[in-house]
Amino acid sequence: MRYEGQIYRPPSEAYSYILQVTVGCSHNACTFCNMYLEKQFRIRPLQEVLEDLAMARRAYRYVQRVFLADGDALIVKTETLLAIMETIHRLFPECERITSYASARDLLLKSPEELRTLQQAGLDMIYLGLESGSERILKKINKGVTVEETIEGCLKAKAAGIRLSITQITGLDGQDGMEENAVESAHALSRINPEYIGLMTLTLRRGTKMTADMEKGLFKRLTPKQIVEEMRMLVAALDSEGSVLRSNHISNYVQLKGTMNRDKDAMLTQLDRALASGRLENEYIEYLENI
Repeated sequence: MRYEGQIYRPPSEAYSYILQVTVGCSHNACTFCNMYLEKQFRIRPLQEVLEDLAMARRAYRYVQRVFLADGDALIVKTETLLAIMETIHRLFPECERITSYASARDLLLKSPEELRTLQQAGLDMIYLGLESGSERILKKINKGVTVEETIEGCLKAKAAGIRLSITQITGLDGQDGMEENAVESAHALSRINPEYIGLMTLTLRRGTKMTADMEKGLFKRLTPKQIVEEMRMLVAALDSEGSVLRSNHISNYVQLKGTMNRDKDAMLTQLDRALASGRLENEYIEYLENI
């Protein structure tokens, strides 16, 4: 198998075979993200991808899951994705699911029929970054899509039978917009009602505009206590029946796991206990740490 640059995958894909279908991210301009800064976006030739699958079959006895990388593999033409997935199932008949990162733009560019065809071919779930439900904050971080476009794309995927795992970033607007980021994100997530919601805490990285702004005094990040306060505001405002909510990413100060709305009160109690414990006064995730 051949990989170009550093490879990223969701925590839940830790035991998946990662197949690099694209290199980098087609947008690659969010002010907080350095994941693909060193990569020039390109779609890998189909023959290269199929050769990697053949190599993987020789290397691995059992592949239960396949994750399509890099940042937005669903930008690839549908017929190419179908050829890749057909080869996955032919070479790995034991494979139970195929997943991928996707952007709202990827979903909006595909027709409902294309998305249904991809789902029927084995695309089980996509991971998508909402980041924030605030239009102002998305514009500020140069996300490249609006909240309404994200919701529209997600609902298209849901209608096609594709499961959704949506991430939101706590602290994304620093101390300027804690409540706005929390409450508006909760409203957007409630409208999408995804199968999974993943909460992350903003981690400032070398080389990003947001880190440069902080060093100039233009951005003031949240304290650990404020981060948990913002997370609590989001959970309190969230109404997404059946969504599994997790904050198991290493960037978070409190690890939540529950199903909305059944476990909402229990998660709020857990956050209240963390806020009352006093331990958040001294903790800090170093902003230049490459988690």
